[in-house]
Amino acid sequence: TTIQQRVKTDGLPLSPLGTAAGPEPELLCIFGTGDLGRSLGQRLLQTGYRVVYGSRRPHSCGPVPQGAQVRSHEAASQSARLVFICVHREHYDFLQTLAPQLKGKVLVDLSNNLKKDIYPEANAVYLQRLVPGAAVVKGLNTLSAWTLQNGPLAGKQVFLCGDSAEAKQAVSDVATRLSLSVVDRGSLSAARELEDFPLRLFPEWRLPLRVALGLTAFFFFYLLIRDVIYAYVEKGNDISFRIMVSLANKVFPIVSLIMLSLCYLPGVLASFFQLYRGTKYRCFPDWLDRWMLCRKQLGLVALGFAFLHAIYTFIIPIRYAVRHKLISLVMKNNKSTPFDFDKTEAWATDSFYVMGILGFFLYVLLGLSSLPSVGSALSWREFTFIQSKLGHLTLVICTVHGYIYGWNKFLRPSTYKWWTPPGYMLCLVVPSIVLVLKLLLLLPCVDRTVTRIRQGWERTEPGEERDEIKATNL
Repeated sequence: TTIQQRVKTDGLPLSPLGTAAGPEPELLCIFGTGDLGRSLGQRLLQTGYRVVYGSRRPHSCGPVPQGAQVRSHEAASQSARLVFICVHREHYDFLQTLAPQLKGKVLVDLSNNLKKDIYPEANAVYLQRLVPGAAVVKGLNTLSAWTLQNGPLAGKQVFLCGDSAEAKQAVSDVATRLSLSVVDRGSLSAARELEDFPLRLFPEWRLPLRVALGLTAFFFFYLLIRDVIYAYVEKGNDISFRIMVSLANKVFPIVSLIMLSLCYLPGVLASFFQLYRGTKYRCFPDWLDRWMLCRKQLGLVALGFAFLHAIYTFIIPIRYAVRHKLISLVMKNNKSTPFDFDKTEAWATDSFYVMGILGFFLYVLLGLSSLPSVGSALSWREFTFIQSKLGHLTLVICTVHGYIYGWNKFLRPSTYKWWTPPGYMLCLVVPSIVLVLKLLLLLPCVDRTVTRIRQGWERTEPGEERDEIKATNL
């Protein structure tokens, strides 16, 4: 017996021979042998559960995960206490005939709809009405078949709702064993909200994408009028070929710089709100809250436009129009005509490109640090240093990049076509305002006050202080 107790496999001791085996794993039932049902069954089997499928055609339902059983709906429902409903609402009618077998069971509704408000009531509420003797729990409907097959589930958030606390606890235990993070959303009346979650299409990206689309459209047509239409109307030159590359390569950096500025502007405004109110315990306005929640998306959209600007810049030398212009310039400035070297222009050009390269490098660094896999490996101080300190440094360098571009053009009358400023001047307005406001917050007297407020200090108004003194004396 002593020798048997010391036998080990893979570092784990085996049970001594002749002793009773451990408790049998819990049996779970799944109605539906489609992609979702098979993927869920495979995950449950890997977690250590036993799985039985309920099918209307148990002998010809297609392949199921190895180790699972397939029975009729009646037999499968009688063998398990927990039943996962992985069928569409249109096929719920057969459940009404199984009401006697499903009485006292826990039914987990994983169904979703193709559109919102197709039915007058939520699927889970309809299921509860069909099987009143069962405890219906709405949950796990945010998990797709692809996620269950390929994606890691560790820490992924899922939602549950139901009228029975015991039923929700049973489902929560299974979800926890699957390494999921469970959030209880209350009673079954919240089922409609849970069913609408998978129908949301990039909810956090809508505002940044709309802002980016609006800025792109505005500056595209603005520059189209100033560059292409102006040249055709005033000078008779048809330069419409510049729309594809040259015009687009002006729009991309403009939108990128403005989007990066909008990423850091709400933080500056929040600091001034706290300074004005003298406390951090009052809520920001709703528009500012929503703005601050999408700062990551604003920054990533700005990075995307910066990538487009870099790629378009690389292809400039191979364009036909540029090569033709260079050859014409060489033929014009032949040996009989001296070609002077302008050191000021050389310094400006090199500085312009250096600022652009450094700004793009920091752009990419900010984008990489925003990835969950990278951000989770950083401490809070490291993450804030990259996103705040290096972020503002990126904004400074990119703004300087824009100022160098037009350093000798601001005072030229030819710059203002049809009395309108060029696009790069307009794009420098927002980042310049952000940097000026940030410099004000960095003043020692202001920074000290903001730090105290964020540590919990509150400014007491004179009237409130007198009331406190009277209350203390009383």
